[in-house]
Amino acid sequence: MSEREGHADDHEHVAEISPGDEPAESAGHWVFNSNLGLGLSIILTLAAFWAVSEHIIYGPAIPIALITLAIAQMGVHLVFFLHVTTGPDNTNNVLALAFGVLVVFLVVGGSIWIMSNLNTNMMPMNQLMQMQP
Repeated sequence: MSEREGHADDHEHVAEISPGDEPAESAGHWVFNSNLGLGLSIILTLAAFWAVSEHIIYGPAIPIALITLAIAQMGVHLVFFLHVTTGPDNTNNVLALAFGVLVVFLVVGGSIWIMSNLNTNMMPMNQLMQMQP
């Protein structure tokens, strides 16, 4: 194998690395990735506080802005700290994450459905007070 072929293999290996993954050959890459994730997390956290305190965003849109920033924060944590990426060796991690998200949505959605159903079928307070002796 010539030196030229060895370098081609190195470039192909680097191209397979997903964002947030750490290449085995560079020891300092994980420090850069962790610091980049920390910096993005701090920026997103400060943006959330800024969005609420400065009153620049229209009042009813603040919850939507906070939800968007929270989803971005979760994405940063998943990629940079938990290393859940789309790489070929992370298929089980992505499937486990998708199953966990499905379970959370089912529990939250079911709870909201049950609570709204109970609220609809509950007797109004003034009728309840009239029934008491």
